[in-house]
Amino acid sequence: MRSYQRIGSPLSQLSVFLLLVAAGFFVTLLASSAILIGKGIMGPGLKSLDFNDVKTVAALKWVQGVSTITMFLLPAMAFALVTFRFRPFYFLGFRKQSKINFYLLAVIMLVCSFPLVGWLGEVNEHIPLAHWMIDSEKEASKQMNAFLKMNSAADVVFNILLIALLPAICEEVFFRGCLQRIMIYLFKSPWAGIIITGALFSAFHMQFQGFLPRMFLGILLGAIYWYGNSLWPNIIAHFFNNAIQVIAVIYYPKMIDENPSIPFLAALVSAVITILLMKILARQSNHSYPKEYEMEEVNEHNQFIA
Repeated sequence: MRSYQRIGSPLSQLSVFLLLVAAGFFVTLLASSAILIGKGIMGPGLKSLDFNDVKTVAALKWVQGVSTITMFLLPAMAFALVTFRFRPFYFLGFRKQSKINFYLLAVIMLVCSFPLVGWLGEVNEHIPLAHWMIDSEKEASKQMNAFLKMNSAADVVFNILLIALLPAICEEVFFRGCLQRIMIYLFKSPWAGIIITGALFSAFHMQFQGFLPRMFLGILLGAIYWYGNSLWPNIIAHFFNNAIQVIAVIYYPKMIDENPSIPFLAALVSAVITILLMKILARQSNHSYPKEYEMEEVNEHNQFIA
C-alpha cells in the first residue's frame, strides 16, 4: 500500500501550485503578446487599443480565450498530474455526481441569489477605492462593452462559448478543483477553505467595484462543490450564471457599467432562500473532511483504483 499523493504536505502542494500559476502567467503573457503582435495590434509606434476597431476586438477575444486556458486550466491539470499518483482528474473534481437533483439545486441556488448579489454590488459601490483600481475597472468595462456588442446570432453563440462556457470550465477546475482543495487541506476546515478561495476567486478578476458580489458567488460555488463532491454541478451553475448575463446585456446594455437597484427586502428574501437551499444540499451530502483527506493509502478496498 502507498499514498495516492506524491506531495502529501498542504504547504508543499500550495508551493507547487503557485509555481505552476507563475508558469501559467508567463505562458499567458507570451501567448497574448504573440497574438497581438501577429495581428498588428501591438508593437512599436502603435497607440492604445481601439475598442471600436473590429480587428482589435477580434484579436482581444482570441487573447481572452487563450489566456483562460493557459492561466487557469493548464496549471490546474499540471498540478493534478504532479500531485496525484492515480486518477489525477478524479481528484481534480471530475467525478460522477450520482444525485441528479444536485445539478438542479446548484442552478436554482445561483438564480435565487441574484437579488442578494445585486444588492452586494450596490454596497460595494460605497467602498472607497484607490484611483488605479477605478481606472482599471473603467478599462475592463470598455473591453467588456466591446466584447458584448452582438450584431448576429453567431456573435451571441461565440460570446456564450467565450465568456460563459470556457471560464465556467477553466475557473472551476482552477479555483474549486485545485485551490479550494489545497486551502481546505491547509486550514483543516471546509468553510475556511471555501471562504478564502471565494475571496481569491474575486481578487483574481481584478474588478474591485464588483469584489463583494463575486466573492459571494465564489463562496456559493465553493459550497456547491464541497457538498456535491463533483465539479459538474459547479460547471453547469457557473455557465448558467455567465450565460444569463451575456444574454441580459442584449436587452439591458447598461448592466455592464451599473448595478440594478435592489430593495433590501428582496435581498433579504434572496439570502433566506439561498441559505435554505444550501442546507438542503448539506443535508443530502455524504461528503466529509475525513473521506476526502484522511483516506491516505491506496488499496483494493477504496475507490482510488479503478
